[in-house]
Amino acid sequence: MEDLHELIKKNNQIKKFCLYGFLKNLKFFEPYLYIYLIQVVHLSLFQIGTLFSIRGIIIYLFEVPSGIFADQYGKKTELMICFIFYIVSFFFFFLGSSYSIVMIAMVFFGLGEAFRSGTHKAMIYSYLEQKGWFEHKTFVYGRTRSFSLIGSSLSAFAAIFLIIKLPRMQWIFLFSIIPYILDFLLIWSYPDALNEPVESTISIKKFFTYSIEQFKNVFANKSLRKVVISSSLFDAIFKVLKDYIQPILKDLILISGIYIVVSMEAATQLKIILGLIYGVMYIFSSLVSRNVYRLNLKFKSDRLMDISFDILGIVFFIMFLAIKTKIMLVVVLLYFFLYFLKDGRRPLAVDVFGDYMRREERATVMSIESQVGALFMILLAPLFGYIADRFGIATLFFIVGLSILILNRFLRVEKNKKC
Repeated sequence: MEDLHELIKKNNQIKKFCLYGFLKNLKFFEPYLYIYLIQVVHLSLFQIGTLFSIRGIIIYLFEVPSGIFADQYGKKTELMICFIFYIVSFFFFFLGSSYSIVMIAMVFFGLGEAFRSGTHKAMIYSYLEQKGWFEHKTFVYGRTRSFSLIGSSLSAFAAIFLIIKLPRMQWIFLFSIIPYILDFLLIWSYPDALNEPVESTISIKKFFTYSIEQFKNVFANKSLRKVVISSSLFDAIFKVLKDYIQPILKDLILISGIYIVVSMEAATQLKIILGLIYGVMYIFSSLVSRNVYRLNLKFKSDRLMDISFDILGIVFFIMFLAIKTKIMLVVVLLYFFLYFLKDGRRPLAVDVFGDYMRREERATVMSIESQVGALFMILLAPLFGYIADRFGIATLFFIVGLSILILNRFLRVEKNKKC
C-alpha cells in the first residue's frame, strides 16, 4: 500500500488537485475579516451575522442547481465560473465602506461558494475511479486538503506583512485576487475527461425537474440524510464561530495589556498575533488532515464522525470557561484544537459520503450537503451574532456546546447500514 501511495503522490493530476487547494486558500484577508468589518465598516456582530446569513441564502438558492449543472454540463466549466464570482467578490470587499457594498461582496462570494463546493471533490472521485484508486479516497482527499491548509498557513503569515505595510486594510482583498486568477488558469488546464458533461444543451425545464428528483432521492435515503445533516451542521457551526477569535483576542489584549513588543501599539499587536495564530494553526491542521486516514486502521470513518461532534461540544464548554477567566493562552490553544478537529473530520466525512452515494449523483449530493449547511448558516449566523451582542461571546459558546451534545444523540451515523 505504501508503494501505491508513493505512486499516487507522484501523479501529475494529483499534484494539480493539491495545487488547486493551495491557491484557493490564499485568502490573505481571512485572519482580519471580522476586525475589518468591525473597525473599518463599523458593523456590529449582529450585522456581521446577517451578512453571513445573506451569503448563506445565496449558497442555499444556488447550491443544488450548481451541483446539477456540474453533473449535467461539466464540472471543469463550472469551477472556472466560480472563480470569476470570487474575484468580483474580493473587488467589492475592497470597495467596502458600507453595509450595502459588503452585502454585494457577500452575494458574489456566496455564488462562488455555491459553484465550487462539491464539484472539485466529484472530479477527484472521477479521476480516482479512472485510475482504479477509489478505495484510497481518504488518503488522497486528506493529502489534497493538507495542501489547502498549507496554503492557508502561508496566506496567514504573508497577511501579517501585507496588513502592516499596506496603506489601508481593504487593500488586502486586491492581493487575494492574484491566486484566484492563477487557480482559474489551473482549472482550465485540467483534462477534458474530468469535465464529464451529460448534456450539450441547457434545458431549464429539464434542469429543474432533475433538481427536484435528486433532492428527493437523497433525503429519502435515511442513512445518507443523517450523514448530510451531521456533516453540514458541524461545518456550519464551525464556519459561523471560527473567526470569533478576532474580537475575543482584541478584548483580551486590551484588558490584559499583553504585548509581544512593548513599544508597539495594541492594534498592530493584534494584527501580528492573529496572523501568527492562523498561520501556525493551519500548519498543524495540514498534518492532521494528511494523516487522518491512519485512524481508519482502528476505527471506521462514521464512528469517528460521531465522536468528533461530541468533542466539539465539549471544547465549546471549555472555551466558555477560558473566556470567562480571561486566559488568552487557553483560548488560542482551544482554537488550534477546533481547527484540528474540523480539518481531521472533513476527510472522514468525504469517505463516508463516498460509501453512501451513487456515482452519477456525487456533485449533486455534495452540493446538497453544502446547501443544507448554508441553510444552517442562514439561521445560526444572525442568531449567534445576536446572542454574542446581547449576552457575550462566552455565553454563546456555552449555549452552542450544550446544543451540540443534545443534537448529536439524534445524528449518530455509525449504526446506520449502508445501502
